[in-house]
Amino acid sequence: MSESKKKVALVTGGSRGIGAGIAKRLARDGASVAITYTRGADAAASVVKEIESNGGKAFAIQADATDADAVIAAVEKTVATFGRLDVLVNNAGTAIPKTFEDTTLEEIDLVININIRGVLIATKAALKHMNDGGRIINIGSCVGERMMTPGLAAYSATKGAVKMFTQGLSRELGARAITVNNIQPGPIDTDLNPAAGDWAQPQLAMTSLRRYGHVDEVAALVAFVASADAAYITGANLTVDGGTNA
Repeated sequence: MSESKKKVALVTGGSRGIGAGIAKRLARDGASVAITYTRGADAAASVVKEIESNGGKAFAIQADATDADAVIAAVEKTVATFGRLDVLVNNAGTAIPKTFEDTTLEEIDLVININIRGVLIATKAALKHMNDGGRIINIGSCVGERMMTPGLAAYSATKGAVKMFTQGLSRELGARAITVNNIQPGPIDTDLNPAAGDWAQPQLAMTSLRRYGHVDEVAALVAFVASADAAYITGANLTVDGGTNA
């Protein structure tokens, strides 16, 4: 991705897990990277330090995905710091595994506000600055397309919304050669969904490969979609799930 050397990327929720992996991969490919985080300043600083130690450019911004003003300010700071914005990765998200009947209204609001409202806000703010030929990459979920896991009804609904937002927005931005794609991970080994966790066995049983995925495997697909090689891919829902939805 030599063309990434002049690109600027913003990765929401980039302090840990999949987001951190994406930020590091884009930086390794040559992009200047801004990341947002809600809590865990030390983790965010660690991601920035690793990128900088490898010769890259990065900085972290505290911005809760539920706070519209903070999200918009993060986009503005990215542009003010790096001078442009070429790639937005809407990665910030959350899940609260429990039966829908037992889910509180506050929990429903939180999942909706982070997983879909936050995506809409960040995207709207980014489009004011994004160059033609830019990339909007949403991190959805394989359960947004095919739901087989009890306890994730509200979460899957928000990821299904991300899927349809991706398809709809791609229709609007084609004239600017801005692509909009949705990466749909399956079970990925992170601190929020560890391969040795309580929810691991039923997820493993649904994969064809009989293993959890790695953060780097999601980041590799994001890097491809961000590249010039993927210029003719838009409105796509690209699943990296070890065959969960096969």
